[in-house]
Amino acid sequence: MLITVNGKTKEYPKDVLLLDVAKDFQEDYPHEILLAVVNGKLQELHQRVCGESHVSFLTAADKPGMKTYQRSALLIMLKAFYDVVGVEKVSYIKVDFSLGDGLFIETRGEFELTEELVQTVKARMQSLVNGKLPIEKRNIHTDEAIELFHKHKMFDKERLFRYRRVSRVNIYSLEGFEDYYYGYMVHNTGYIRYFDLQCYQDGALLLLPSQEQPETIRPVPHRERIFQVLREAGQWSRKLKVPTVGYLNEQIAAGKINDLILVQEALMEKKLGDIAEQIAEMPEKKLIMIAGPSSSGKTTFSHRLSVQLRAKGFNPHPIAVDNYFVNRSKTPRDEKGDYNYECLEAMDVEQFNKDMTALLAGETVAMPTYNFITGEREYRGNTLTLGKEDILVIEGIHCLNEALSYSLPKENKFKIYISALTQLNIDGHNRIPTTDGRLIRRIVRDSRTRGASAQRTIQMWPSVRRGEEANIFPFQEEADVIFNSALVYELAVLKQYAEPALFSVPRDSAEYQEAKSLLKFLDYFLGISSEDIPKNSILREFIGGSCFKV
Repeated sequence: MLITVNGKTKEYPKDVLLLDVAKDFQEDYPHEILLAVVNGKLQELHQRVCGESHVSFLTAADKPGMKTYQRSALLIMLKAFYDVVGVEKVSYIKVDFSLGDGLFIETRGEFELTEELVQTVKARMQSLVNGKLPIEKRNIHTDEAIELFHKHKMFDKERLFRYRRVSRVNIYSLEGFEDYYYGYMVHNTGYIRYFDLQCYQDGALLLLPSQEQPETIRPVPHRERIFQVLREAGQWSRKLKVPTVGYLNEQIAAGKINDLILVQEALMEKKLGDIAEQIAEMPEKKLIMIAGPSSSGKTTFSHRLSVQLRAKGFNPHPIAVDNYFVNRSKTPRDEKGDYNYECLEAMDVEQFNKDMTALLAGETVAMPTYNFITGEREYRGNTLTLGKEDILVIEGIHCLNEALSYSLPKENKFKIYISALTQLNIDGHNRIPTTDGRLIRRIVRDSRTRGASAQRTIQMWPSVRRGEEANIFPFQEEADVIFNSALVYELAVLKQYAEPALFSVPRDSAEYQEAKSLLKFLDYFLGISSEDIPKNSILREFIGGSCFKV
């Protein structure tokens, strides 16, 4: 039987383990092999190849590989916690959210989460890793899974499976500890060599490598303000009684979703009003600088904030920093030779500062418009002069970076960071990555407004993420206000729009695995109609029907 790996063909006996094939080709990969793609299908290494096949392997430097590493590390950590504390003393151990390269872990039970306990759990994790213990997988009926997790007091998983359409599910176990995970696992515990576990705030932080550095544990990032916003989001989701997808599906099935939508939108409107009130109390703030990663809802947020500012007696003027792009002929290119619109050098920083300084001085300024078709900046007779009650609402990815507005007085700037910081998890051990929520938003919007396929959006996403890591995230802690634009109900709405686009991704394309993963993820949600979504909702920026020009 012939197996081809990256153009190299080798003969194997029939029914060979992927694990054995991986050993033969490990030297061709810079990092340890974790998963395989066999004839376009993602598979774990314990599976067998039964016929002639084309195989490629994935490491932690690939997104599916890194997710597999994270899931497996989490299983080991949970097993270690239960071993050290005792099953009978644990009420729950759950993953709340990610923070940098770490996962914030919240615990409750008849024990105190001390530094000594965390270090004991870490030592137990290391012993499990050193043992190279098998991570076993079994496939059971969904009804059996519901009974199993009720017995284990994992009620969020029990609730989740009550709304599963599939008849069978995969359960993973490590030395008798059983759990469910959204995705694949490594073959044994020995693969998880790089990790750290530390006390953090009132919980613990499981630190793991990144795709960029799969063998390195980076220090805990200083993201105190982001941490507090994420904690608040989790608290609100619990107050709304929808901390996980199972609870959301219960609300939908019970016909209570409209009430949830109204409450969630009211909470968001209140936060917008609070920001406007804060700005109103500082009359020297003439430049409202708004930045955030892709598909955070920056445009709708700017409009809604402007409405709130009008209610406070201000006259806000929206300014898109994108209108200050340099002409395309001068736009820098990335390592692939494509135009790099994400870097600061793509902006005419000098002209932006000149115009904003003139406006602050009371001068009349001719405002530019960037023509994205011709790649040229144009002046179409639009002018602006600031009066006493006028205020500029400036939106762009570099707005938190002082290098963009270097000549403008700091006392005149009010900085806002906006991101869709997901407040909903699949269950206590399976979180919804913020980047996946934003990717689904962007797929829906690109398909509707730009005619871009889901395949193209997925293809571009790694480049978008690199731009965010370089130009946005390093400055988020410098904001005066951090605004979370995620809506607890949004994925149940986006589901109807995203699924057709994702099903169109060709099976033989490099983007198919990501599309398939997103489809599987969306299958956890019951769908809801968009007709009751308010016209000013941030969600309307993506699904259409907004009362704003977005």
